[in-house]
Amino acid sequence: MAVTGLGLVTPAGTGAAAVWERFLGAEPTAGPDPELAGLNVDFSCQVADFDPSALLGGRLARRLDRFTQLALVAARQAVADAALDPAAWDGTRVGVVLGVSANSVQTYAVEYARLEQGRADRVSPLMLPRSIPNMAAGEVGLDLGICGPGLVVSTACASGTTALALGADLIRAGTCDLVLAGGTDSPRTPMTAVAFDRLGALSRRRHDPAGASRPFDADRDGFVLGEGAGVLVLERAEHARARGARPRAYLAGHGAAGDAHHFTAPHPGGDGLARAVRAALADAGLAPYEIGHVNAHGTGTALNDPAEAAALRQVFHRPPPVTANKSVIGHTMGAAGAIEAAVTVLTLQHRLIPPTANLDRLDDAIDLDVVAKAPRPLAVPAALSVSSGFGGQNAALVLTAA
Repeated sequence: MAVTGLGLVTPAGTGAAAVWERFLGAEPTAGPDPELAGLNVDFSCQVADFDPSALLGGRLARRLDRFTQLALVAARQAVADAALDPAAWDGTRVGVVLGVSANSVQTYAVEYARLEQGRADRVSPLMLPRSIPNMAAGEVGLDLGICGPGLVVSTACASGTTALALGADLIRAGTCDLVLAGGTDSPRTPMTAVAFDRLGALSRRRHDPAGASRPFDADRDGFVLGEGAGVLVLERAEHARARGARPRAYLAGHGAAGDAHHFTAPHPGGDGLARAVRAALADAGLAPYEIGHVNAHGTGTALNDPAEAAALRQVFHRPPPVTANKSVIGHTMGAAGAIEAAVTVLTLQHRLIPPTANLDRLDDAIDLDVVAKAPRPLAVPAALSVSSGFGGQNAALVLTAA
C-alpha cells in the first residue's frame, strides 16, 4: 500500500518538514496551558498559533469543534502533498477513516453547564453535530468531495493506528482506490486532565513541563496531554503509478490484538502487543530481523513502558533501535498512532531515526536500545509503529521504504 501524502498538525509544527525538524532536534513542546489553570496538572502540548478561522474560514470554523478543525486542516495538507485534485477524482472510489478516542469533551463542558444553569434555551443546536466523533470523517468527506466510505474508529489510544489498518483493508478489498486515513484529538480540557490525573496517568512535573514527557526514563511519572491530527493518503500502488505519484513509503502490513487482562492497565508481559506485532510482521511477509526500527507507543507511564519493552523482547531476539515521539509532542490520544506512523514514514525517507527527548537515565527494567540525544542512521529500511490503549487494545503497522 503506497503512502503518497502526509498531513500533520501537531505541537511540533504544521506540515511534514516543520514536524520532522522539531523531532530531529528532540525539542519538547510542553508548557503551561491556560485552559488547565488551577489544576494539579496545568500544562500540556498545544498546537501553537492554530487559527481555524484563517485556515478554514470563520463560518466553517465556528461549526466545528477543535478535533474536527485539526482533522480538516491535516486532510487538506495530505491531499495537497499527494498532488491530488479532489475536483478531478472519482469521489466514489475514495474513502476516509479517522481515529478519534472520545466524544468532544470541549463542547460538552460548555453546553452541559448551560443546561445545569437552567438555560436549556441557550444550548447550541450545533452541540450534537459538533461533538459526535463521526463528524471528523463526515466533515472531511464533505470538504473534499469524498463519496466512498466515511468512518471513525475508536480503540482508545490505538485509534489512529487502527484507522490506518482499516483504510489499507478498504483498498485491499477493492472498495477504494485511495483512502485518507489517520487520527485526530484535542483532549486539552479540564475534565480530561482531571480524569487522567485521578487515574494517576499524568505527569505532575509542574516545575519542568518541558521535561515532563520522558518515556523509558527512570524518572518518568506519567504522560503529558497533547493534541493534533495526522492524515496519510493510502493508495493502491498501481493507482499511484498511473497518475505519476511517487510514494513516500509503503504500508506493508498491520495487526491487532487484545490483552483481555485489565480495563486500563496493559498486560505486564506485553502479550497482546506482542501478538499484534507478530500479526503485522506476518501480514507484511517479514521476519523480525528484517525490521530496523520501532516507533514505540512510549507513554512514559509506570506500567506501559516496561510492558511495551517486554512485548518487543518477546518478538525480537534483540529489539532494533527504538524512539518515542510522545517525548516531544505529548500524548495526542486518537491521533497518536497516525502522527507516529507519519513520523515513521519520514524516518524511512530520510534513513534517520529521531531521538527520544528527556531520556537522561534509562530505566534498568527496560532492556531496549532507545535512541537519545542525537538522530541515528537507519540501517534496515523497514520499521514498526505500535500503539496500545485502554481496554487492552493493541495495534501495529509495518512500514517499508519506497
